[in-house]
Amino acid sequence: MKFIRFPFVAAIVIMLASCASQEARDTEDMLAAAGFQVKYAQTPEQIANLKELTQRKLVVHPEDGGARYVYADAAGCKCVYAGDEKAYQAYEKMVVKERVAEQQEMAAEMNEDAAMNWGAWGSWEPYPWY
Repeated sequence: MKFIRFPFVAAIVIMLASCASQEARDTEDMLAAAGFQVKYAQTPEQIANLKELTQRKLVVHPEDGGARYVYADAAGCKCVYAGDEKAYQAYEKMVVKERVAEQQEMAAEMNEDAAMNWGAWGSWEPYPWY
């Protein structure tokens, strides 16, 4: 029984890692589209500094009366995205649009499920779980 569990657990871990890396890629694509600049860590000093930053979260850093928004990804692209207030506002608009689109898709799926005519499929008696 232990041998069966390990592949199952490994598969779940791989799926979760895949989802996390896909989410990071999606975020990075939106940051680039919003006008964030990307710089790749190339020297040992840059790699060390990159690892010290908050990972895969957009963090604001005050700078000369303004702000710089920074997103670091040491595990994936080994890069830093940095943007100003204008790029940040563009990114936030994209995030809101994506959330609205996801909510609309969910609502459409729920409406489709509610419109299902279960009676058209006949009796479900052979299936006691239903």
